[in-house]
Amino acid sequence: MTPTPRAAALLALCAAGAILAGWRVAAVLAAAIAAATAADALHARKAPALEREHPPVVPRGAPARLAVKVRAEGSIRVRQALPADLTLEPQESDGELSGELVARRRGRHILPPVGVRATGPLGLGAWYHRLGGDAELLVYPDLVGARRLALAARRGQLPESGRRARGSFGLGTAFEAVREYTPDDDVRQINWRATARLGRPMSNQYRVDQDREVRCLLDAGRLSAAASAGGTLLDVALDALIAVCATADELGDRSGALAFADRVLRDVAPSRLGAAAVARSLFDVEPVDADSDYELAFRTVGGGKRGFVLVLADLVDEAAARALIDAVPVLARRHAVCVASVRDDALDGLLARQPDDLRDAYAMTVALEMRRVRALAARRVAAAGATVVEARPERFAGACVSAYARAKARGRA
Repeated sequence: MTPTPRAAALLALCAAGAILAGWRVAAVLAAAIAAATAADALHARKAPALEREHPPVVPRGAPARLAVKVRAEGSIRVRQALPADLTLEPQESDGELSGELVARRRGRHILPPVGVRATGPLGLGAWYHRLGGDAELLVYPDLVGARRLALAARRGQLPESGRRARGSFGLGTAFEAVREYTPDDDVRQINWRATARLGRPMSNQYRVDQDREVRCLLDAGRLSAAASAGGTLLDVALDALIAVCATADELGDRSGALAFADRVLRDVAPSRLGAAAVARSLFDVEPVDADSDYELAFRTVGGGKRGFVLVLADLVDEAAARALIDAVPVLARRHAVCVASVRDDALDGLLARQPDDLRDAYAMTVALEMRRVRALAARRVAAAGATVVEARPERFAGACVSAYARAKARGRA
C-alpha cells in the first residue's frame, strides 16, 4: 500500500491549515485523509487481469512487438522489467503497454513479471502488483539477414559471388563410367589414361547429385569468446552458419551443423530444409574455456557423403591454427573445405593510424605480428587443401554464403 502524490499534497495542506484552523481540526482532517487513502489502496489491492503477448522466438537484432493488456478499475501504470541484453521502447506506460522489443544477444532469456501500479478510484492510495510470472524468450541468430542472403544466392545476386548458383552444377560428385568423348564435354572430364590406352579421347562420366550435403563446423572454443561487432566471434560465426544453411535450403541441398570445442557440443545431421533444425539446436551455444579439438570434429563428419564443409574458426592463435592445419587433410581428401575467419577490426584500426607515443608503437608491433600469424596460417590452411575466407564482421555471413555458392557452381559442393 502506497499513498499517491495527491494524498501527500492533501496532508501537506492539512499541516499548513493547522496554523489557521488549529491542530485539532488539522488532525481530524489528516486522519480522514489517511483513512480514505487506506480504503482507496485496499480497493486497488485486488490484482487486475493481465495478458502479455510476445513471440516465443525472435531473431537477434530484429524488433518484435510486446504488448501488455490490463483490465482493472481505476488508473494503472504498467512497467516491463528486462534483463540486460534486451531493450523495450517504451518500457512503461499508463494503461496498456505496446512496445518494440529488441534482443542484442542470442540465447535463452527470462522476461520478469510485469509490474503494475493500480490506483484507487479516489486517486489517494495505490497498490503494486507483480503479474504474469516469468516468461522465457528464445533469441535466435540473425534469421532476417540469413533469409536475405539466401534469396540473393538463389537469384544470383550475391555481391561477392558474381555467378548464378542454381540447379545442377559442375561435373557431379560420384564417378559412374568411362565413355567416348563428345564435343560438349568439359576438358576436366577427359580420362587421360584411357585415352592413351585406346588411342581415342575418352571421358569420365559422373552422376550429378541433386541432393548434396553442406556441413558447417562451429568452433566454440576459448577463442570464440573474443568481442566482435557488439557480441562475440561466436555470435558472428553463428549468423554466418545459419545464412549458409538457409542458402542450402534455397538451392536444394541438405544441410547440417556441428558445434565443438574440446568435445562435440551439438551435432545436427544433414537434412533437407535443415536450417530450421540447425537454428533450434545451436542458437544457445556458448563459448567453452578450452582449446578446440579439430581432429575430433573433422573425424566426426569426415566419413559422410561428399559435399561442402564450412569450418568457422579463428586463425589469430598460432597453436590453434597449427592444430587446424594438421587436421584439414582429414576433410580435404573427400570434401570441398572452406575455412572462414572473422577479420579483426581492432587490428586494422591500430595499423591504420600513426603512432603518437611509444605505447602506440608497441601496440602496432603486436598488431603487425598478429596479422603475420594470421596470414601465415591462412597460407598453410590453403596449402593443406582448403579455401580460406576472411571478412569483416558485417560482411562475414555474405562472404561465407558466396564461398558456398562458388563451390557449388564449380561442382565441388
